Amino acid sequence: MIDAHCHLDLYPQPMAVARSADRSGVLTICVTNSPSSFVQAQAHLRVLPRIRVALGLHPLEAAQHPTERSQFSRLIDSTSYVGEVGLDFSQEGQPTRDIQVESFAFVLRAIQGKPKFITLHSRRAERTVVEMLRQTGTSPAVFHWYSGSIGVLEQALADGHYFSINPAMIKSPNGQKITAAVPMDRLLTETDGPFISLGNRPAVPEDVARVESYLASKWNLSTGVMSRQIRENLLKILLPLKHS
Repeated sequence: MIDAHCHLDLYPQPMAVARSADRSGVLTICVTNSPSSFVQAQAHLRVLPRIRVALGLHPLEAAQHPTERSQFSRLIDSTSYVGEVGLDFSQEGQPTRDIQVESFAFVLRAIQGKPKFITLHSRRAERTVVEMLRQTGTSPAVFHWYSGSIGVLEQALADGHYFSINPAMIKSPNGQKITAAVPMDRLLTETDGPFISLGNRPAVPEDVARVESYLASKWNLSTGVMSRQIRENLLKILLPLKHS
């Protein structure tokens, strides 16, 4: 199974969650919110063969970006995974909108010509994210927990991008609508744990099984076939990284 977007470092017991995911065979991309967080997570998680740590510059931490960018530049060649990066133009992100745009442009320049797996935050900024990716020729990227319009989603698909689906999305009408609009060969699974809750506990990487089951039912497939499709989708993104 694939968890393409999980904040392993933000669980109360991150190593326990990471070891469990690794034992269960879940390839988990641990996104981070800053280069400093990346360094700390990498020091602990690099020993687990199914965990990948991504270098992040989260838009909602934009106030700290000016002091983190130089470290991002130093670290970018040490990993094939980038995230969580992007833009957030919701009410929460509006005060730092200009810094966010500057930082996202910085990230896209830093990875230009360097194939990377990139997982994106795009809340209320979907159109701007798509346009900035297009301007820099950055493709493919993965839109994590997309919540924008179907029109912009279709633009992103036309540009070669992917979408990762989580347990919260398959329960909400808007999430189900977005999931239905994404072709089977452009889907990945994620949890966004620990920010999504299942009952009285945070989602963990093994919970992508719930998303796989939903997607399999949607296309009238076995979960095994659906799981293979998701792995193939991820491999299409990762293979160019191995040859870069």
